[in-house]
Amino acid sequence: MPSGLVALALGGFGIGLTEFLIAGLLPQVASSFAVSEAAAGWLISGYALSVAIGAIALTAATARLPSKEVLVGLVALFVIGNLLSALAPSYPVMLLGRIVAALCHGSFFGIGSLVARSLVAPEKKSRAVAVMFAGLTVANVLGVPFGALVGERWGWRAAFWAVTAIGVLAMAGLVAFLPGRAGEVPSPTVPDHSDPVPLSGLRDQLRAFRSRQVWLTLTATALGYGGMFGAFSYIAYTFTEVGGFSPADVAWLLMVYGVGLVVGNLVGGRAADRDRDRALVLALLGLTVTLAVFGLLAGNATASVVLVFLMGVFGFAGVPGMITRVTDYAHGAALAASANVSASNIGNALGAWLGGLAITAGLGYRAPLFVGAGIVLISVIVMVVAARRAGSPAHNGLSTADEA
Repeated sequence: MPSGLVALALGGFGIGLTEFLIAGLLPQVASSFAVSEAAAGWLISGYALSVAIGAIALTAATARLPSKEVLVGLVALFVIGNLLSALAPSYPVMLLGRIVAALCHGSFFGIGSLVARSLVAPEKKSRAVAVMFAGLTVANVLGVPFGALVGERWGWRAAFWAVTAIGVLAMAGLVAFLPGRAGEVPSPTVPDHSDPVPLSGLRDQLRAFRSRQVWLTLTATALGYGGMFGAFSYIAYTFTEVGGFSPADVAWLLMVYGVGLVVGNLVGGRAADRDRDRALVLALLGLTVTLAVFGLLAGNATASVVLVFLMGVFGFAGVPGMITRVTDYAHGAALAASANVSASNIGNALGAWLGGLAITAGLGYRAPLFVGAGIVLISVIVMVVAARRAGSPAHNGLSTADEA
């Protein structure tokens, strides 16, 4: 495994930790700054909003800069943000630190995914992306318990100091192990195996969005994520109010889900390298069925454990393939890869909103699972349409409707 890929995974791990650990620290942070739970919640929602904005803005702003320098700069921004949080004398400074750290999130995974795939042979590109995202999925498993454990023993600031240190290590790894004087990497090959088109300027990056395949992939990403997180946002209530689990059980149940994410990410990367569109359709279809069956069997404790694991597996199995798909059809545009991260965050917000509406309407705590299944089913349809268009003779030249 290339050392540069390990450095990218470490950066993804640090960014994932800073996203997830706050959930286990909110009570301490709220108490420390004497703010309400709702105000403390902005440390999560503000982060997510900043990810969606930063993914597009920073990628567009750095379009002409070498990949290595941009990635190192993004991790430096991440370090600064977490340092602000660790030292924050007041709640506004703490929120500012979260926002600064979040700005690098989408661009790091967007640009990093292009760099990751360039470090391996073309037939292993989705697996390389999966390795980089493995850092994020492992952070999902460890983030909340890590934050809670460190916060309980040494205080919430210690958790942010630890994440800052991880960021410094990741930055050093990127500097040492990414190839090239300035970190420039070869552009990925495009689906028709024509010569890759280098996209260095913002205008070229934006031109990539003329492809209908890019928009279909972004739509499938937003809906797939939206369905999963629409259900996941309220899963604790489903466990306790429907499944009969105690609140203390929720932590280990979420770890089961996190392990599923890790497995799905790695398996999905390999499957996408064999037959990407088929793997994506099957992953989304598997998630649809899992969420629907979960809604039916949520009252059974054993079934709930199995199904929340499968929810993680199918929920993340499509991520590596979606990233390589959107960048292939965008001719290697980093802005498209970052847009994929923004699409997933927009989907998260949409799914959580619709799931909440279902609960407010009195449909119960199973409802978000059924709502999620419905959203992902639409994603399946979008992905089938995209796959069929990709296989049509009109698409093979990438010069007709798909590029219009």
